Amino acid sequence: MMDITILIGFIGVALGLLVNPLQIIKILKTKDSSSISKGTYWTLTGAIACYLIRALAINEIVFITSNGLGLISCIITLILLYRYDKK
Repeated sequence: MMDITILIGFIGVALGLLVNPLQIIKILKTKDSSSISKGTYWTLTGAIACYLIRALAINEIVFITSNGLGLISCIITLILLYRYDKK
């Protein structure tokens, strides 16, 4: 039987992972990323990478999943930020 805290953790993962896909969809629809801060996404990507390293070190599946998927979505967002920058 799954520990309830793991289930709650995965619910948090699902909610947290809604943020970047919504941003990605907006960039793809508008083909414009000029209003989004690259510095913010670089900082977020660095933070998530650090969290992922820690999660791997302590072998915590919820945080490995969350930060692994979060890192992928941040990298996709960064790629789109540069591809659709109209500056």
